Amino acid sequence: MSYLTQTLQTEAGHQIVARVFPPATDSRAVVIVASATGVAQSHYEDFAHWLAEQGYTAVTFDYDGIGLSIDGHVRNSRATMLSWARYDCPAVLDFVEARFPGQRRVWIGHSVGGHLLGMMDSTDRIDQAITVAAGTGYWWHNSPPTKRIAWLLWYGLVPTVVPLAGYFPGRRLNIMCDLPKGVMMQWRKWCLHPQYAVGVEGEVLERRFASVQTPITALAFSDDEMMSARNIETLHGFFTAAPKKMLTVRPDDIGCRRIGHIGWHKARYRALWEQVFRAELAA
Repeated sequence: MSYLTQTLQTEAGHQIVARVFPPATDSRAVVIVASATGVAQSHYEDFAHWLAEQGYTAVTFDYDGIGLSIDGHVRNSRATMLSWARYDCPAVLDFVEARFPGQRRVWIGHSVGGHLLGMMDSTDRIDQAITVAAGTGYWWHNSPPTKRIAWLLWYGLVPTVVPLAGYFPGRRLNIMCDLPKGVMMQWRKWCLHPQYAVGVEGEVLERRFASVQTPITALAFSDDEMMSARNIETLHGFFTAAPKKMLTVRPDDIGCRRIGHIGWHKARYRALWEQVFRAELAA
């Protein structure tokens, strides 16, 4: 099974790259997979192929400054997380609406991909949302494995390295991937505030979260080394008008030793897709 590559123009003038995984039969719905911070869309390929096998049209994409959406060098990107929400996500929705008119649209947001639901100007074109391991990044509430190193990252490494390099050299540091300066510095501000992005950006962002009425299923993993239950509950508490269902999956539930924050989208977690995602998508 193959995919089609699409270059999408944003209202800000930059381009992002998306991939479309078509089903072999008539499409049941379009499922947009929005990546975690610093995770290229290529990592979601196994999951996208599975979605296509189930009869869904799967769409993955890279945010500005990530993966295939890098123009020259990541230091050239002026992206922030808010620009991802303002320009990149709407460009994907515009494409889906034009290419697949009339089809139900599902947003599966991994980590920051779930945050972006509350940061877009509007989500009225999204019929259903599934957030995966999506919680606030406030470091004091992070799960213990991440909390132990978060203070070093946010108080030491990022404010020292990013201004000097002009971007976050994640590959060289073996911490995530390379990230645009604006993304990393904005993320740092948010992760130092108990109310995360809403606490920093204020009433405008609070209203955006509160305006979302799309039904949300919040999927959490009990062994997530980054997101604690408190992180996840705080984030979804900002969606005051959206119908919400909270699900927590333990590794034992799907016959695995570990799930964690990154990796659920790989083929070894097919049992998770069959037992959880299939039911939620069909609901």
